[in-house]
Amino acid sequence: MKISINALCPCHSGQKYKKCCQAYHVGANPSNALALMRSRYSAFALRLVDYIIASTHPDNTEYTKDTKEWKKGIAEFCDNANFTGLEIIEFVDGENEAFVTFKAILGDMQFIEKSRFLRVDSKWLYESGDFAT
Repeated sequence: MKISINALCPCHSGQKYKKCCQAYHVGANPSNALALMRSRYSAFALRLVDYIIASTHPDNTEYTKDTKEWKKGIAEFCDNANFTGLEIIEFVDGENEAFVTFKAILGDMQFIEKSRFLRVDSKWLYESGDFAT
């Protein structure tokens, strides 16, 4: 999906894309796990598969060095989901580990996830997530 840099950011921050997640999608490192989480949500909405892979920690259960099938799976998810909302419930910041609990709204479906992020060499990465019941 293409987006105008002047459109509202898909992460639902209320900011324009150019002032929000675009910088991360083109190479800047998010300063904290919350910014990374928002940028990953936007990347899913925009089908930025390489960004999603690059921002995933090697300990993540989906992580693989053989990215062909992984990319295909991410692309299929992006193509079949309608990213209509994101609500941040809680952000617990830490020096090298952080947690973001959020509600993602994907059209008629929604879920709450508590995500764990780890900082590796000054770069935040998505390590894992647990769905709330």
